Formats: sequence, C-alpha cells, structure tokens
Amino acid sequence: MVATLVSTPLQASPSPLAVIGTVGLLALFLALTAHLAARNVVGDVSASKALGVGLGPAVVSLLTQLLPIPGGIGVLVALAVDGIAIDYLYDQPRRTSLRILAVHTIVTVLLGTVLIGGLILVMSIPG
Repeated sequence: MVATLVSTPLQASPSPLAVIGTVGLLALFLALTAHLAARNVVGDVSASKALGVGLGPAVVSLLTQLLPIPGGIGVLVALAVDGIAIDYLYDQPRRTSLRILAVHTIVTVLLGTVLIGGLILVMSIPG
C-alpha cells in the first residue's frame, strides 16, 4: 500500500481546496516548529508570531511545486523567507535570529521525519 502511494503520479492541476488545505497544514506545522524553536532560543514568546513565520515557507513550497523551480533552490528560498520572517517578527539581534532559524530547521526536519515515519509504519500494518 505504501509503494502504491509513493509511485502514484501527481495530478496536473490540483483542486483549490486541496491546495489551500495542504498549504494550511504545512503552515501550521511550520508555525508549531517555529514556536518551539523561538521558545528554545529566546524564552517566552507569543505564539501568534509563529503563525507569520510558518506561512512564508509553506507558500514557497507550493510555488516550488507549481512552477518549474528545482527543489534545492526552493529549499534555499524557503530558508531565506523563513529567516526574514523570523528576523522581522521576533525583532531580535541578527545572531539570535540565526539561532532561531537553525533550531527551527533542525526541529522541522526531525519532527517531520518522525511523523512521516510513523505514518508509513501505521499504513504498513497488515490487515
């Protein structure tokens, strides 16, 4: 079942509801990890600031998929947008903003890997 999901070709034009839902869920996930990163580096911060941080990279991810942009360039642009949003919204010194960006990247990769791995395990349960 997992192999069929991975090898299924993508639709040429996704429905608007699917696009909004996917970008929204990715933005919420990135906002959660941004909030965790900011709390780890700065301390007590407002959770509403993280919502602004999560939206930018989610939109860049969508544009990378819809336009003929290579994935590596999309990742670099998403990191740049993420860094700009963190610097602007949290209003911290540049070095602190870079620490938040680094922790945000690490937490996002680790938590995403665990969640996707868990989903693959659940989908591979026989029966």
